[in-house]
Amino acid sequence: MLSETSTATVRATLPAVGAAVGDIADLFYRKLFDAHPKLLRDLFNRGNQASGTQRQALAGSIAAFATQLVEHPDTRPDVMLGRIANKHASLGVTAPQYEIVHTHLFAAIAEVLGDAVTPEAAAAWDEVYWLMANALIAIEERLYAQQGVAAGDVWHEWTVDSRTEDTPDVASFRISPADGAPAPAFRAGQYVSVQVELPDGARQIRQYSLTGSPSSALRSFSVKRVRGGDGPEGEVSTHLHAHLRAGDRLRVSAPYGDLVLDGTDAPLLLASAGIGCTPFLSMLEHLAAQGHTSPVTVVHGDRSPAAHALRADHLALTGKLADATAHFWYGTPEPGRPAHGTHRTGQVDLSGLTVAPGTRAYLCGPLPFMRAVRTQLLGKGVAAADIHYEVFGPDLWLAQD
Repeated sequence: MLSETSTATVRATLPAVGAAVGDIADLFYRKLFDAHPKLLRDLFNRGNQASGTQRQALAGSIAAFATQLVEHPDTRPDVMLGRIANKHASLGVTAPQYEIVHTHLFAAIAEVLGDAVTPEAAAAWDEVYWLMANALIAIEERLYAQQGVAAGDVWHEWTVDSRTEDTPDVASFRISPADGAPAPAFRAGQYVSVQVELPDGARQIRQYSLTGSPSSALRSFSVKRVRGGDGPEGEVSTHLHAHLRAGDRLRVSAPYGDLVLDGTDAPLLLASAGIGCTPFLSMLEHLAAQGHTSPVTVVHGDRSPAAHALRADHLALTGKLADATAHFWYGTPEPGRPAHGTHRTGQVDLSGLTVAPGTRAYLCGPLPFMRAVRTQLLGKGVAAADIHYEVFGPDLWLAQD
């Protein structure tokens, strides 16, 4: 909890900091990477830095955390903190790195805000930072302990056992530990980080959801190639598509992620778009293995049936459940198939679907898709606390609220 004195100071300075937090984040990253270029080369996503999305996510999380401290001092945004901590754990972030961030973040604050950063303001925002940092450090330590690894020691060598071309833009890889040891356990919906060495020597990292059953001895993940268009071409996804083959070695982290099933018997709704279906394939396998009997509504939106990665698995796994229905929407319909029933044309629209009371919803896909589905679910009476989401890349949800 923020001290009483700091609460008053943060409340008074929050408008100014909030208005400048984007500039502060931008300057912070420039200072950080000037001092520690290896962090940009080997830890941070260079694509997200180039597009500015990582800056937006940082700004949004800081503003949201500070606002929570002053407006709801008796609660903590644990959902947001948990999502960040899981991502950090999958990257191998350790406590000393928070000192590095603190140094460059507060240098950026002082430079952007100038004389507005009084000693009282600096002390108050220092308290905000360490409340957030220490909460993340504590969560990350628990996550490392749960995996039985030392802090940051999450990386292991894996062997690619097979590669499958699912669509022209999606390839799936089945992998196993290179040393023959058992694969680390994971929960349905979690992801791993994959690190690759690029031609310029950078070791870039991306996260990919595990798609197989948690009970399987092998692990599998799918990679959608990010083509240039509205943004830069995905350098890691392009590299994996071009170079990763059966027999190759790969550095993969322990599994992390907080979009997981909690063992409930409640009705479920799993809504995805594009490659966002991948965590739900693992969930569907898990539900079938557990004999889940409550209603499960599977919703997916994609450009076309041909672009729908793992579509046959999506349908087959839904069919294994006692009370489950699949509803797919495509921008371009499949030739010869009526645009009704399981397959529809257009954007995902839940208006014609029955959502059972007490439904828990899980969303994964582009942010506009998830926002639209969340709005529809709220309109159907689903509690906000029962709607959970995962994003691939920086979490811009809070940044755009």
